[in-house]
Formats: sequence, C-alpha cells, structure tokens
Amino acid sequence: MGIDETLDLDQAVIVALGCNDKGAWSSCREALEAALARFRSEGIDVVARSGWWSSLAWPDPSDPPFLNGVAIVRTDHDPHALMATLGRIEDAFGRRRSVRNAPRTLDLDLIAYGRLSGDLEGLILPHPRAAERRFVMGPIAEIAPDWVHPTDGRKALDLAVSASVGRDAHAI
Repeated sequence: MGIDETLDLDQAVIVALGCNDKGAWSSCREALEAALARFRSEGIDVVARSGWWSSLAWPDPSDPPFLNGVAIVRTDHDPHALMATLGRIEDAFGRRRSVRNAPRTLDLDLIAYGRLSGDLEGLILPHPRAAERRFVMGPIAEIAPDWVHPTDGRKALDLAVSASVGRDAHAI
C-alpha cells in the first residue's frame, strides 16, 4: 500500500511486525496478514504498509528465519494504550514469552509515535534498537524513505543502509 502524500511523517505512528513461528497459520505471511487485518477492529487504521522482508533469526541464526514488515498507522490510542492493544493482538495470535529472542508467532513493536522520545513511564520511544535493525529500517525506507528518526536525526533510507543487525534482510 503506497503512502498517502498528505501524511505528515513527523506524526507517523510506526508498528513493526514479525513472525518466525507460523503457529496455527499456514505460513508466517498468512499470520502477519491476519494481524494487519485485525488492527482495524482494535482501533488501529493502517495508512501505509511495507512488503514483507526475510531475514535470518537474530541473535541465533539456527532458529527459523523471520518475516518482517512495518505499518504506518493512525489511532486514537495513546502510546501506552497502543502498546497494550498490540500485546493483546500478540496474545490472540499465540505469542508466548519464554526466553528472550525465542521464535514467536507474532511480534508487534511500536517503533515510533510521532516525534515522542524518551522514557514515557516505562515505554521507551522511539524503539531503542530500531535504528540498528535492517529488518525494521529497510521496510520503513521502502514506504517512507524520508522519515526521520526522532532521536537519531537520520532518514530511514540512510539507517537501512547503515543498520548493523539483520544485514541479510531483504524484500521478498
């Protein structure tokens, strides 16, 4: 879905999606598409979305590979309510939190909420590790190459090139 020319990227709310355990779905792609479809009923409207990107699992490349993407959304949820909603969607899709970075049926991360930055009562915005992840910055650059990271100050396109984690990430 192309980006709306009237969208103010300074106000962009960006959610990253990932999956490397298809769970009850026929594929990770199907799970991620179903998650996006669920957003609307949860008060989250998708304004633009990337294609899907594939990458080796990190930090353990022997885990199943990931399918990732991003969505720019509009919502009336404040950042904390949006995080709670994303967590409920993950739970509904069978997300189990065991060991850190374990395979997961659905991973939804709030990457940015407009230009908000800092520790907002335990919620750190923008996502503290997004700028170093090609599997996040690549999809953002695909749909909004001129989006500027709220604290880093670089554009998504530049961050996608310099990202050090998930260097193998590529659009499929």
